[in-house]
Amino acid sequence: MFGGFFDKLKKGLTKTKDNFTEKITDMLSGAMTIDDDLYEELEEILITADIGVDTTLYIIEKLKEKIREKKIKDPSLVSDCLKEVIVDILGEESSTIKPNKTPEVILVIGVNGVGKTTSIGKISAKLKNDGYKVLMAAADTFRAAAIDQLEVWSSRAAVDIIKHQEGSDPAAVVFDAVQAAKARKTDVLICDTAGRLHNKKNLMDELGKINRVIDREFNEAERETLLVLDATTGQNAVEQAKQFMEVCPIGGIILTKLDGTAKGGIVISIKHSLNIPVKLVGVGEGIDDLQEFNPKEFVEALF
Repeated sequence: MFGGFFDKLKKGLTKTKDNFTEKITDMLSGAMTIDDDLYEELEEILITADIGVDTTLYIIEKLKEKIREKKIKDPSLVSDCLKEVIVDILGEESSTIKPNKTPEVILVIGVNGVGKTTSIGKISAKLKNDGYKVLMAAADTFRAAAIDQLEVWSSRAAVDIIKHQEGSDPAAVVFDAVQAAKARKTDVLICDTAGRLHNKKNLMDELGKINRVIDREFNEAERETLLVLDATTGQNAVEQAKQFMEVCPIGGIILTKLDGTAKGGIVISIKHSLNIPVKLVGVGEGIDDLQEFNPKEFVEALF
């Protein structure tokens, strides 16, 4: 699994490597001294790799400090310092989707089209393979396709699903799912939710209602809210996350579509700008291509 994930990640980061690592290597191999011009060029490369302006300025600042501390004069050694700075931002802790204790309820939020339903299917399959008893709740009732799609994933992952008709009250679906989860001694209940961020007030009310149902009916359960973001949307993903953070607290990020067209710098930007850990990354279409995020492996794959 490790080798497979690392290889997929490396392949997925090809675009970032072209935009980022190779440009940095070329620039440093041609540089004679570490000066303001070098830092400026580096800044430009980082911004074009989707790292974002604020995070880039922070990285350059920390890089200058490290280079001063280590009294480095040779430009070819800058790359290793940069790697250290990025690891410092991401932290060294590997993420896990396994519950700390059961039962657990995972609420999955995110705008339509980011791969929310697919992520739920893949998480369900992963947890089931790890020996947990999993139940899905189709609480995105406003999009007919969302219920059908989740049903397809429930049979692929061989996990039960609780659903109502399209247009039903999402909180009512969650209520029924909670009763079923308790009756069936489920370890993890995963709830899909609607992704209408353009109407924040509705979304806030809806998530509030769902959370109240869980508080009242399933108070003993651990709670985790995961936000799904599409890596291909770059800095727009960070903005989306900020808006969702106004609506509810977020425990972790699922970053999808990190397999080819995305610029992987967004991972660094998310962690620095929002201080929310990226827990899972999507590196392909397959059922086991949603993988727990390992910062060290990510930085290795990047460089």
